[in-house]
Amino acid sequence: MKHEIVIKDLQDLDKAAEVFLKKIGDRRIIAFYAPMGAGKTTFTTAICRQLGVREDAVSSPSFAIINAYKTGSGAPMYHFDFYRISKVSEALDIGFCDYIDSGALCIIEWPENIEEILPEETLRVSIRVHPDESRTLSWEI
Repeated sequence: MKHEIVIKDLQDLDKAAEVFLKKIGDRRIIAFYAPMGAGKTTFTTAICRQLGVREDAVSSPSFAIINAYKTGSGAPMYHFDFYRISKVSEALDIGFCDYIDSGALCIIEWPENIEEILPEETLRVSIRVHPDESRTLSWEI
């Protein structure tokens, strides 16, 4: 079944993240496919707010590759940014498989760079940017 969420502007972000989390159910590995500047990190930040992650703890893991957060319930959550990864072995070296096998929520930016090691159960979400700067998130379950 195909799902879509339209985000008209920044004021829609928190509601969109809330709806997204309800619609994905118990999916734990989420990969965001989108061009640079489409809002992958911004939407991830909204997801974190919905889960009770301290807002000052959330940042883009562009240089660190991975950020670990604690949700409001104390559960771990992992946020990956593979933009700077040029070889799958680099993702494996940071223990990527251990993170995704942990059962914790894992959000992945730039999954294209590690596509061959993404598990089958990965929820692949596309973010499209429209001329009016609105965004559409779409995925199939």
